Amino acid sequence: MATADDLRTGPVADTWRTPLVIVVCGCLIGMLTFGPRSTFGFFMQPMSREFSWGRDVLGLALAIQNLLWGVAQPVAGAMADRFGSLRVICFGALMYAAGLIAMRYAATPLSLDLSAGVLVGFGLAGCSFNLVLSAFGKLLPPQWRGIGLGAGTAAGSFGQFVFAPFGVALLDNFGWQQALTVFACLMLLVVPLSLALATPASNSGTIAVAREQTIKQALAEAFGHRSYVLLVLGFFTCGFQLAFITVHLPAYLVDRGVSVQLGGWVIATIGLFNIVGSLSVGWLQSRLPKRYILSTIYLIRAMSIVVFISLPITTFSVIAFGVVTGLMWLSSVPPTSSLVSLMFGTRWLATLYGFAFFSHQVGGFLGVLLGGIVFEKFGSYTPIWWLSVAFGLMSALINLPIVEAPVARPVAQPA
Repeated sequence: MATADDLRTGPVADTWRTPLVIVVCGCLIGMLTFGPRSTFGFFMQPMSREFSWGRDVLGLALAIQNLLWGVAQPVAGAMADRFGSLRVICFGALMYAAGLIAMRYAATPLSLDLSAGVLVGFGLAGCSFNLVLSAFGKLLPPQWRGIGLGAGTAAGSFGQFVFAPFGVALLDNFGWQQALTVFACLMLLVVPLSLALATPASNSGTIAVAREQTIKQALAEAFGHRSYVLLVLGFFTCGFQLAFITVHLPAYLVDRGVSVQLGGWVIATIGLFNIVGSLSVGWLQSRLPKRYILSTIYLIRAMSIVVFISLPITTFSVIAFGVVTGLMWLSSVPPTSSLVSLMFGTRWLATLYGFAFFSHQVGGFLGVLLGGIVFEKFGSYTPIWWLSVAFGLMSALINLPIVEAPVARPVAQPA
């Protein structure tokens, strides 16, 4: 009979944690953690009406959430490597649930910043699909790893597809306070599910003493490498556009006379077609230059926004925008992470991708924050839509000069 220690450190084949169980539990965690945060835009109008807040109030809280998620993600990854993923995912899920409950009772802008912003932001860093994918890489055998990573990425999008209409239904029938309570209870399911993703804590006795490159040297090399800097700058746009659309699109559509239910289905459509987009780009990046794929993604995003805000808002135009946006939604992630791995290898991949993700979340912070501020000042989101277009065009150009090759390192001379 397996002991608790066996479940945490023993080989997968010797426990109940078969590869299928690991993948299923990890995907459920990805769905549960990504789903609720994709619905926060639907809470903007009911909360603003109840407390007589401007849209900048919830916008600031969600901007803080995006920023702290980005800041804490590399730290959470390092802690998972050091202490094992089980502890980190459980702690993150509990913090996420606490943030949702605190948000349910938030009645001042400060309490909203602390709940939806700080607690949920740090909670996401501890239990989001980034930690799930890291655990997959350590636990799954090679023949399962590709399937697991693809399924884990798609699971977050499927969570968005499921939770968007589910969240709208909860809001319509029970109110925003009860909806947040339901989300918090669902988040507690992550704790038992995380048992399947338990990875062993690092043991200094099993780690090679000598490493050819320290983390300080890796960071200096990366930020001194032109292609990496361009890649990180381009990823900023991805975060700006995604966060702005997730949080402010539902309110924008209601302002234009679209029902909140249709707004829910648009967010769900984005999540559904993101599965198609992410898997398609994963297939394409082995056949086409990754810099061209990234440039095309940002260009299509910019052009789709121009068409969307220039034409009359109809059911067809809204759903069509959801389809195109979904195809481009997280499709920038596979080529971005692949380029980091190609340039610098896998030794410090989590750290270097973590800094790229931080740039992504800084963009998300500004997208959400500026969306609320601009709307309160001008009564319109139009300036932010056009800023999103400008960023998309710049990122389309920024990615073109990237050199897809390992960084040149001097060969060590024999003593």
